[in-house]
Amino acid sequence: MEQQTVKLKWVALASLLNNTGAAFLWPLTTMYLHNYLGQTLTTAGFVMLIMSIAMMMGNYLGGWLFDHWKQYQTAILGVSLSTLAIFLLIFIHGWLWYAVLITINSFGDGINATIVNSYGTLVSDHSSRYVFNYIYMAFNIGVVIGTLLVGVLLPISVVVVFAVATIFYALLMLVVVLTFNVAVDAIKDNSEIQEHYHSSRQLHSRWIILVWFILINYITVHLSYSLWESVMAVHMTNMGIPFYAYSMLWTLNGVLIIIGQPLVNKLSPYVRLSTQIIVGIFIFALSFLLLIFARTLTAFVIDFVILTIGEMTSFAGLPAWIAQLTNVDEAGHYQGLLNIMMSVGRAIGPLYGGFVIEKGSYQFLFISVFCLMTGTLIIICLYLWHLHRVQRRLNLDK
Repeated sequence: MEQQTVKLKWVALASLLNNTGAAFLWPLTTMYLHNYLGQTLTTAGFVMLIMSIAMMMGNYLGGWLFDHWKQYQTAILGVSLSTLAIFLLIFIHGWLWYAVLITINSFGDGINATIVNSYGTLVSDHSSRYVFNYIYMAFNIGVVIGTLLVGVLLPISVVVVFAVATIFYALLMLVVVLTFNVAVDAIKDNSEIQEHYHSSRQLHSRWIILVWFILINYITVHLSYSLWESVMAVHMTNMGIPFYAYSMLWTLNGVLIIIGQPLVNKLSPYVRLSTQIIVGIFIFALSFLLLIFARTLTAFVIDFVILTIGEMTSFAGLPAWIAQLTNVDEAGHYQGLLNIMMSVGRAIGPLYGGFVIEKGSYQFLFISVFCLMTGTLIIICLYLWHLHRVQRRLNLDK
């Protein structure tokens, strides 16, 4: 039976459960293929690449189906693929089967990520800014739970890891089946949403250009972020800092976001969303420039705290800003593209980082990503200023 509204608590819970399950698997893949199944690191890297491509395809297909097919059935499709693939891994342990099933899981997770954001655009009893801050906090709680549990469960048995991950995916399926069957078309016809869109129809194509500038910037942001997941571990250990200290930075990141995200929500009445995101991305970019001077664990901790402040100020608001700039009928498409750009950045980042370090140095790498992020951010600021001038002229003409 269809419900009339999308409830934020269920969309956030879906985000938490999906990312808890996914957080079991991404850190596990290289170790499982290499240490347990006897495959080379090259094979493991290739499987990770295929997983990334599958997730991007899922992001795109999930967005297209959300806009052009049935939203509820699309959500069921994504979670069914993810759950079935992980369930089968409990019983099937060959490396080739693992590669096939983890790719199917990643494809389903790509659909799930886009569906969660797309349903988030339809929550009507809170501002989009509040909605996506809440979803992002749930996302990070899921990541913290998943990464902590996999560390505890893996020494017991890899089968236990897959079994517990399956439980989280099964709970996700339960949430989707019971709460995502909403009257989406009725929500899309909401007069307030339509009025907002019609009032800006003259500028719609220009706002879409701004959206593309934001998406390009998002690639540079996640290209930079992926350096912390790849080459930064080597950089820190080369300086005599133990690997466990590097690992603890990610726990610190998750805890700070869980504590700080509700505080970011309180900025809503005082700071324009676009301003908050632009300032947040600049703080995030600045943390990479400051890495030039980091030599001790304390310096890296301070730098990662600065990065996290930039992350929680900007990342959660980006889906909300995209939702504000686009027509509600385009929600799936552009929320899918946002996830795709994140995956593209994460795929390019380690390759870019390795190449720049090999040809230059870590310092040059940090300066280059700072310039990439701030350069695209300046383009966004200039174009946004131009659009506000055009909008003021149109209002005066009326």
